[in-house]
Amino acid sequence: MSTPTTLALPDGVVPTAVDTSRGSFAAHTVRVAEPRGHVLLVPGWTGSKEDMTQVLPLLAAAGLDATAYDQRGQHETPGTDHDDYSLHGFGADAVAVGRAVSSTPAHLLGHSFGGLVAQWAVLADPSAWRTLSLLCTGPGALGDSPVRPLVRMVEAFDEDRPMLEIHEARQGDALGAYPPGIEAFLAERFTNNARASIRAITQLLVDAPDRVDAVASVGLPTWVARGERDDAWPHDEQDRMAQRLGTSVVLLDAAHSPGVENPEGLAEAWLPFLVSH
Repeated sequence: MSTPTTLALPDGVVPTAVDTSRGSFAAHTVRVAEPRGHVLLVPGWTGSKEDMTQVLPLLAAAGLDATAYDQRGQHETPGTDHDDYSLHGFGADAVAVGRAVSSTPAHLLGHSFGGLVAQWAVLADPSAWRTLSLLCTGPGALGDSPVRPLVRMVEAFDEDRPMLEIHEARQGDALGAYPPGIEAFLAERFTNNARASIRAITQLLVDAPDRVDAVASVGLPTWVARGERDDAWPHDEQDRMAQRLGTSVVLLDAAHSPGVENPEGLAEAWLPFLVSH
């Protein structure tokens, strides 16, 4: 889970709702007078648009409109028990949001689980995108492990344990380690999640298929990066994914969440790729 260092909205960043053919999605957006393109940012597991809020003004400074949104059933975007929480569904949502915020193909970035969604969005509608960027993500499932007991979390959701109890158990020793405002936000964000959504996302991290070869065949310009201290997908797995996509991994001074840990470093490394396309 990404942990913002501040909840203050930077100048120019506006909270909004993006209305699409697939429903309304909570978002943070920034607009410039004469944009050279639009960037759509997709957050990861237990994350939200706030994971990329501090990056938005840095994109705007380079002449890019940008939108970060909460996925279906995530934080401030509603979800029901009967919504489509498959990777196909999340990918279709990304296409719908991208089409709604930009009249031209958008640059697409997916962080962590959002990287899997971004890959499926490219396969769902390649014409919606100008480029693909994958941040701290992998080719498919992250998998269950003692460090991330994802199967046990799925079971906790199925047992109908209170969301706050699951959040506090997951935080473990980190519970209470942040300023009160951030602690309150983390708890609120987690408990705001539609149970069916976060349960499905957790299961997808256990068993999502590898679609990298199909994504590579689309031929979009692709950028891949991770934090030097990223502790999610194995580094060699991310390296091989980048090679299959015809590129190499850009290393950032961060762990798993560069958007909150080092937004300036992320923008500095990423912007040359964006502006060249």
